[in-house]
Amino acid sequence: MKEKVKQPSNCRTIDEVRQEIDKIDREIINLLGSRFQYIKEVVKYKLPDEKSISAEERYNKVIKERGDWAKEYGLDNKTIEKVYQILLDYFIEEQLKIINLKT
Repeated sequence: MKEKVKQPSNCRTIDEVRQEIDKIDREIINLLGSRFQYIKEVVKYKLPDEKSISAEERYNKVIKERGDWAKEYGLDNKTIEKVYQILLDYFIEEQLKIINLKT
């Protein structure tokens, strides 16, 4: 179950701020786990080869789009794009393992 997060301005100590950050990070990890379930599912709809798995056009679109979304939230788009590059590269490797192209 998702824990309610305090507003930053309602925190009264550094420990409270850190506890709230930890709650958010746990939710981020939970969401990444959920995303990974979809990543494993999408393999069923791809050809079993590296080009289909890596889906370069989709990869580039996702990186750019997430960078644009980051700007909307006041985040540095280049940093978020790097985060998504790492994340997508990891998921591609996992998909390749699923179709037995990597060990």
